[in-house]
Amino acid sequence: MGAAYFYHLTRRPLEATLPVLLEKSLQAGWRVAVRARNAERLDWLDQKLWLGAEDGFLPHGVEGGPHDAEQPVLLTLAETPANRPACLMLVDGAEVSAEEVSRLERACILFDGADPAAVQAARAQWRALTGAGCAAQYWSEESGRWEMKAEARAQDG
Repeated sequence: MGAAYFYHLTRRPLEATLPVLLEKSLQAGWRVAVRARNAERLDWLDQKLWLGAEDGFLPHGVEGGPHDAEQPVLLTLAETPANRPACLMLVDGAEVSAEEVSRLERACILFDGADPAAVQAARAQWRALTGAGCAAQYWSEESGRWEMKAEARAQDG
């Protein structure tokens, strides 16, 4: 059974944090899907990922291409990503179910700490997922480095 990791972004924006998490996931040998709520956001993320570090390359694609199933990182709106990810990263309040978390190695929920609506949405997701028995961790960068601030252990549903 997988776990949900909540990342409360307070110091660095999504476009700086997401590539770091994607690199770590790829280093773990995982395929990753990044789920957003609309196509415009996928296009924005695609542009930001292409503009990454000059000494590196983050292989990715936006859903709808001929090789979606082979993409190491797929930017998607789909409930069932074509690349069969081990890790799902959710941005802008994109939804994930407890059943989906249980099929993954990890679901990462990234939310903007300066946006009260995003914070409320993340709290609701925490309650829903932990209430359904999912393991979860809450990470904050408020101190200047990532620290785990809360943890919920998996429970039999």
